[in-house]
Amino acid sequence: MTASLDIPTGHPHRAIIALRAYLADVTTALSVGLESCTVDHDTPVSAYIALDERFPGYPDRDVALLWDEVRGWSAAIEPRRTHDLVVIRYLGGTIVPPPEHVARFVTALREDDHHIGHLHPADLRTAAGLDELDTVLRGRNAYPHESA
Repeated sequence: MTASLDIPTGHPHRAIIALRAYLADVTTALSVGLESCTVDHDTPVSAYIALDERFPGYPDRDVALLWDEVRGWSAAIEPRRTHDLVVIRYLGGTIVPPPEHVARFVTALREDDHHIGHLHPADLRTAAGLDELDTVLRGRNAYPHESA
């Protein structure tokens, strides 16, 4: 099930509530609103944040941030001919980096700086159900200190 975060979905699980809180923090760090987000509750749980900007090398393509519970954050562009997004970079590190780290990732992409993130995905964890995801998301206040 995919739903906008500003529309109540009736999804009762606390992991979705914790994810919404995390996405609210991330969108605040990015200076965008939650109305730009959608969440897919299916396994693996994932989210989409539409960004109102363009990246170097893709001046005519819409940009989005993607999050999923296995690979964490990635940046993608809207393709020209298909409906599938094209991932251009993965943040890596952890699935719940501090919101400021996600914002630095976007800034680096905007500035065509390749020092943050990776070209290839890494499975950061295995999707193990909503209860385990809730534990991970609720533990995000103890963000690991990562190097970019």
